This record gives sequence, structure tokens and C-alpha cells, in this order.
Amino acid sequence: MDYVSIANLYKSFEGAEHSVPALQDINLKLSQGEFVCLLGPSGCGKSTLLNSIAGFITPTSGEIIVDGHPIKEPGPDRGVVFQEYAIFPWMTVARNIAFGLEIKGVSLKEIQERVDSLLDTFGLREFRDRFPKDLSGGMRQRVAIARLLAIDSPFMLMDEPFGALDALTRRTLQDELLRIWSKSGKTILFVTHSIEESLYLANRIIVMTYRPGTIKRNQIVTMPYPRDPAGREFNEMKRELGLMVMEEQERHTHDEIGSK
Repeated sequence: MDYVSIANLYKSFEGAEHSVPALQDINLKLSQGEFVCLLGPSGCGKSTLLNSIAGFITPTSGEIIVDGHPIKEPGPDRGVVFQEYAIFPWMTVARNIAFGLEIKGVSLKEIQERVDSLLDTFGLREFRDRFPKDLSGGMRQRVAIARLLAIDSPFMLMDEPFGALDALTRRTLQDELLRIWSKSGKTILFVTHSIEESLYLANRIIVMTYRPGTIKRNQIVTMPYPRDPAGREFNEMKRELGLMVMEEQERHTHDEIGSK
């Protein structure tokens, strides 16, 4: 049985004068343990699709089933990390990571053990009593991912989590995410507009068209990990995907010019 099954998904947003279709005819299946990237230019519905799976957005029609259950609302089986560091500014690093466990009623001993382990994993132990305002962007994002991992959701939904980071920090966190994924067997759906990032991370890439978002290409990536961005196969696939994404970006630009 497929872990995630999306059938005939359609979503439109109502405007003042007319509705705007964001997603159309989305049919997609994910197996448990896959790392799948949604790739495409801004405005192609990547985040709308992810938020629909998370349960934050209700589709206009169609259905989403995760682990045999229709999605109607958010749930602890799906953890989400956004580009904007969604951590509580009034809580310390350790309290932020512990928050979801406290809500679930986990014992104090288990919370402490899990938080200590994640602080070590993400190199945050010396910052455990700091507040988010005292951290760099990369550290705040580490806290956000650690908080997600603390509640141990089997399905991780990530919306451009490294988009605002510098190149070195981004690569460090990409490598850490791949290590955690390979060790845990979690299913990951990762939104990005970076072709290189999608090729570095995913074993499948879903290229989406400009609005309304549809699936343009379902690309299996068989390159072994760790992947070399300077390698021949990597760059051949990067060029091929780049042409597809650029075609959709040009449609976007053409529509914008035509509407003026």
C-alpha cells in the first residue's frame, strides 16, 4: 500500500472578481521512506500542495490519504518545517525542542534524554539556554528541525527550510538531513526552487508547471549518495531539469507581462 496517495487534487483560491486555480489534476503516490522534492518556479503551487498534505489548506476537490487515513486537518503524524524559522522567541533552545513532547505528555526523563540527544546531533548543546534572538539563521533552523524530530513524526514536510541560509550552512544542514533520513527511514517531502538542492537530496523529483500547478515530470534519481554536484551525471540531469523549470519560469514571466 502507498504511504501517501493523492488523487485528482484541485485547489482554487477565491479572489474579488474570480477564482484563481492553484493546483489541478495532481495525482501522486509516495512510498514509505522516500525523499521526494517538489521543484518549480515561484507560483507553481509547491507550497499549496505541501500545506494541503499537512492539513493546513482544504482542497477544492480530490483526496489526500496518508498511511490509510484521509487528510482533513493537521496531525502529529505529519511534522512541518517552514523557511521562516517557526520557533517560539520567548522560549530557550531546549524549551523549543521540548515543546511538542510536553504537549504529548511525555515523561520529564524522556524529554530530557531526547532533547539532550538532539542538542548534540545539531551542535546546539552550548546554546541550550539561549533565546532565538541570540542565534544565527542557521542555528534557528537547526532548532526548528530538532523540534520536528523530537516529536518523531514519520512524515516530514519541509517548505524551503534552507532557502534563507548561506551556501555553507545550507550544505551542512542538507548533509545532516540526509544522515537523519537514511538512519530513521522517515518519509520526506521537500519543497525547493533550487535544482541543485533537489538533485543533492532527493531520490525522486516532482517538477511542477506554472499556475495552475500540475505535474510536469516525475523524475527518479538513481545517483548514489553522497552526490557530487561537480559530477557529470549530476550536471547532465541539472541541465535537463533546468530547461524544464526555465520553460515554466518563462510562462510565468509572459503571463505577468501580458497582464500589465
